[in-house]
Amino acid sequence: MLKPESYKPFLSGATAVVHTMGIILEADYKGVVQGREPIISGLQRAFSSSKMGSQNPLQRREGEPLKAKERDGQLTYELMNRDSAIALAQETSNEHVPTFVFISAAAGAPVLPSRYITTKREAETTISTTIPELRSIFIRAPFMYDSSRKFTLPIALGGFIGSQFNELLGNRLDFLGTMVTKPFQVDMVGEAVVEAMEDESVRGAVGTKKIEALATSAWRKSML
Repeated sequence: MLKPESYKPFLSGATAVVHTMGIILEADYKGVVQGREPIISGLQRAFSSSKMGSQNPLQRREGEPLKAKERDGQLTYELMNRDSAIALAQETSNEHVPTFVFISAAAGAPVLPSRYITTKREAETTISTTIPELRSIFIRAPFMYDSSRKFTLPIALGGFIGSQFNELLGNRLDFLGTMVTKPFQVDMVGEAVVEAMEDESVRGAVGTKKIEALATSAWRKSML
């Protein structure tokens, strides 16, 4: 995804492009959790207010690859969640593909660096303001789970419990972000994405309620 020349041939003749790449944890955070990084220095770097992404994706030459600018070449939120999406949207527009879908996120969480969600929002804003001719759809999905990825199931269970508890408290726990947002099954989000691409009226940010509505619409069509 960081090398446009590797995917540009697939854009020709496409009617829509979907960006699904992103990271939840950077290497620093993973290193601390796995015991490979000193706790204090690792967390300080993981929760730093900013890191380098790539060169300015808006000033790239067409087809120019993205280059990590962190001193150790780390794959940061800025590079993976923001710059790769902007670059793909640019290449999508260059190839005259009318629709671009970015799998964003509903919210962050206290256990994650704030840059996880801010870089996604920066991508949304940059794409919508600098490439206005593109019908951009930003799917702000909550945590997604699937039985094929067993580790996601207990996290999803925690999300279900948290969302119910938050509802009982009148949404007073909204500050916990995705930790108290009902998780979605991956296939359901996929169905919503396809429905959104087919519905020309859908553009911009698509929140969790709209995702559910789109998925329901897709399900009803499948029953006809």
